[in-house]
Amino acid sequence: MLRKNPELIMEAGSDSFAIVASRYNARYVDAMLRAAKAELWRANVSRIQIVRVPGAYEIPVAVKSLARRSTLISPLSAIICLGVILRGETVHAAHIGEAVSRGLMEIQLAHEIPVIHEVLLLENEEQARARCLDPRHNRGTEAAQAALAMARVMKKLDNERAV
Repeated sequence: MLRKNPELIMEAGSDSFAIVASRYNARYVDAMLRAAKAELWRANVSRIQIVRVPGAYEIPVAVKSLARRSTLISPLSAIICLGVILRGETVHAAHIGEAVSRGLMEIQLAHEIPVIHEVLLLENEEQARARCLDPRHNRGTEAAQAALAMARVMKKLDNERAV
């Protein structure tokens, strides 16, 4: 069950977030996207940029472009990545999942921008329904909560560095 974190609400007003979401498995990804946006709006986020890509494999290149373009003038507080990969009869899904995970971690470390990884590698549609369509457990909401928390952590670290 998701828990509300009141300290993240009303605090993120000047923060800017991007969400990169795949179009593949749209039923599930769209539900996560709606939940993530709703959570960010509840936190009074001033700007949410949505980028749609064909599938999970294309998410890292869009994230890298966003991270590279994030500047002191218009910085991103965090980038949320949403996708659903369903296992099939081959190992293809595992290869996609590993490549996406590796790519997102490298971007996050290279650019020092939190990259929230909710590109789910799931066994079946039952798991997708439970994690994406059930409002009590929607991973889009959890991704937004993690993004808000990491934005706060990074802001604190930047303030400590400036002293």
